[in-house]
Amino acid sequence: MTTSGFKNILVIGMGNVLMQDEGIGVRAVEELDCRYEMPAHVRLVDGGTTGMELFEPMRTADCLIVADAVNFDRPPGSLIRIADKEINAFFQTKISNHQLGLSDLLALLAMRGETPERVAIIGMVPYGLENKLGLSPQAAAGLDAMVEMLVHELALVGVTASQRNAVRIGHWHHQAELEEQAACV
Repeated sequence: MTTSGFKNILVIGMGNVLMQDEGIGVRAVEELDCRYEMPAHVRLVDGGTTGMELFEPMRTADCLIVADAVNFDRPPGSLIRIADKEINAFFQTKISNHQLGLSDLLALLAMRGETPERVAIIGMVPYGLENKLGLSPQAAAGLDAMVEMLVHELALVGVTASQRNAVRIGHWHHQAELEEQAACV
C-alpha cells in the first residue's frame, strides 16, 4: 500500500502505434516501463486501441492513469493533464481519438459504482498522424517530458518510481527503428 492508500494503480498507454504520434500514449508507458521499476501494486498496460478488454483491469483499479494522444486547442507537442472532476468536462468535446472507448468504459464503471477513486489523463497534442510506426521527430523529442509527467503523477499518489540500473529498449521503440532502417535501404 502507498502512503495515499491506493493499493491497485493502473497506468494504461493508449493509441495506435501504426499512426505515428497517435501512438504516443503507448510509447510513453513503454518508456516508463523501460526506465523505471514499479512497485507490485502498479500495473503498466499497453492498451493500444482496445476498448472493452480494458474494462476488467480498470474496474479493479482504485487509481487510473491514462496516457494518450489528445486533440486539444493547443500547439502540437503540448502536454496536457486532466484529472478527477475535470474528466467529465474533458469528454464534453472530442479530445482523444480513443474518447469513445475510454468515456464508455468510465461511464460503465460509474454506472456499476466501480469508478476508480482517482483518474488522470496525461496527453500530448500530436504533430503527425502518418501511416508510420515511429513517432515524428518532434513527438520523440517530447517523449521524455511525457514520461516525467507520468512519474510525477505516480508520485502524487505516493508511488516512487525507481530508475532502472540499465535502461531497456521497448518493443515499439525497436520496431520503429527497424522500420526506419528499412526505409533507408
